Amino acid sequence: MLNVADLRAGYGKTEIVHGISFSVREAECVVLIGANGAGKTTTLKALCGLLRETSGQIEFDGHRLEGLAGHDIVRLGLVMCPEGRQVFPAMTVRENLELGGYRRSDTSREKDLMEIFEMFPVLRARSRQAAGTLSGGEQEMLAIGRALMARPKLCIFDEPSLGLAPKIVAEVASALKKIKDSGTTILLVEQNAEMALRLADRAYVLEAGEFRLEGTGEELRNHPDVAASYLGF
Repeated sequence: MLNVADLRAGYGKTEIVHGISFSVREAECVVLIGANGAGKTTTLKALCGLLRETSGQIEFDGHRLEGLAGHDIVRLGLVMCPEGRQVFPAMTVRENLELGGYRRSDTSREKDLMEIFEMFPVLRARSRQAAGTLSGGEQEMLAIGRALMARPKLCIFDEPSLGLAPKIVAEVASALKKIKDSGTTILLVEQNAEMALRLADRAYVLEAGEFRLEGTGEELRNHPDVAASYLGF
């Protein structure tokens, strides 16, 4: 599905990601955890065409992604739900969701919209409300729904629990599990390591732009270094 080999990326002359290699197989959930500044978001931006890699190879579903524009990568089926929600505040909830499927030419968008409303009933209730008036948790649900409207083969989630109350974090975790169980492939970047590793089939620990550990979600949850640094015990 996704194979990344010796990826290097950064900003200007500053290299943030130093030659990492990893893969995401179809229908699995792969998690990247690490402290702020470890290179997680830089990695995601390189995958999505929002930042040009310095070197390395990115292959998705049989296609090389290096040099492709972001909208062309979306067309191939790789979609990102960005950190900080980034909804369009003046547009309604429904308009935000419909915009997620703007590149689709099929006639099933309305059916998918109803499925999003079933997953997040609050969005149905607020469908005519301006997205900027929603709470942070509701905006995160909207951002997730907007990404799903593109019918991604692989959906990348960047810090979906950031800044949310514990109750809303649990709702987001439940939604991610439903998405995973539906067969959608997931690449998840998340500082809530406990939540992320419970969802993960496989996981990588990124430190200072390099992978320090990798294994199954269960293996990393039980690793003493991960427990001490990311799980709080």
